[in-house]
Amino acid sequence: MIIDEAQRFPEIFSYLQVLVDEDRMQGRKERHFVVTGSANFSLMQHLSQSMSGRTAVFSLLPLSTEELKGVGPAPATDECMLRGGYPAVWTNEDAGRQMLLSNYYTTYVERDLRQLANIKDLRQFHTFVRLCAGRVGSECNASALAVETGVSVPTIQSWLSILQASYIIHLLPPYYANLRKRLVKTPKIYFYDTGLASWLLGIQSAEQMATHPLRGNLFENMVVNDRMKHYTNKGLVPDLYFYRDQQQHEVDLLDIQPDGKINACEIKSGKTFRTDYFDGLHYLQKLMPDAINSTMVIYDGDQESDQPTDGIVNFRNL
Repeated sequence: MIIDEAQRFPEIFSYLQVLVDEDRMQGRKERHFVVTGSANFSLMQHLSQSMSGRTAVFSLLPLSTEELKGVGPAPATDECMLRGGYPAVWTNEDAGRQMLLSNYYTTYVERDLRQLANIKDLRQFHTFVRLCAGRVGSECNASALAVETGVSVPTIQSWLSILQASYIIHLLPPYYANLRKRLVKTPKIYFYDTGLASWLLGIQSAEQMATHPLRGNLFENMVVNDRMKHYTNKGLVPDLYFYRDQQQHEVDLLDIQPDGKINACEIKSGKTFRTDYFDGLHYLQKLMPDAINSTMVIYDGDQESDQPTDGIVNFRNL
């Protein structure tokens, strides 16, 4: 049995608890229940109260680039960023995309989240969400957001938590380790769906995306999301970070492997390869020679690497 939007009928969880316990006691394995819902707060609250120890929880994020390639011709980069990963967006033209994302934002972000967070001033919350979109791929400074939004820092922190728990945004933490360096300690902000971020930024076409000043940030967001989905689609928890110190040495993505080794990745939206793309990676290799397992530059061009220790990869070929 598949039960969708189960959070709208919370009594169902008590019935499911009884049925699952009966099956366990009688050794039956025929009955299976798939419970889904779009309101993560309410759904997880009821699951934790009634179904503790009886469930396996999977986070189904928007479609990855790999999944999009599996159902049709590989879309162009700007189209990928513009439309994002919500399936319904890909079945509509640009006008339909605008309407779908507008409705999603109005019904879910503004209405449902506003009620859950007891937000009194919708205008301030709307400003806050758009400011988050404007900071995609950048450090998330709660104090700066508070000043621009006109609310307190604790309110901003509460709103950030709400957006994270509802799978609107996620924060990529900085890599600390035991390095004798003055490292940046502020996380970077990304949207789970670049289509929603693009809509919030007012980007309406692939042509506009191609020249938008935040194209590089959205490209980085898309690549980070794909790496995250690589793990979540397998039911695994991603262990991802970024590196930046106060001398402005930076690597966009550190993927920590089970053995503790690091796959370091630099993300560039340019279509023409430049050798300085590897500068941050080479710096990190010298800083942590025993920790780095591999290095890679993911960019939007098609030049192959002639360096034996480094990889240059077009993100669509990952």
